[in-house]
Amino acid sequence: MDLNRLITMRTRLFIRSAVKTGVDFAARSGKPASDMTPEERKQAKTAKAMADKAQKAARLSRRFLR
Repeated sequence: MDLNRLITMRTRLFIRSAVKTGVDFAARSGKPASDMTPEERKQAKTAKAMADKAQKAARLSRRFLR
């Protein structure tokens, strides 16, 4: 495996991790779970589930559009 492929692979791995962390942070509105009320926790859980579905749909659309 050449160096260019390794760099690309590591970059994609890092970007994927950063996007996942950012989506999780946005779903929680920037608050830790311990500072949330039960209603906020429920809303954050729903937002996280919706974001996960959107990411899955984006992956599927990229796969089919190749």
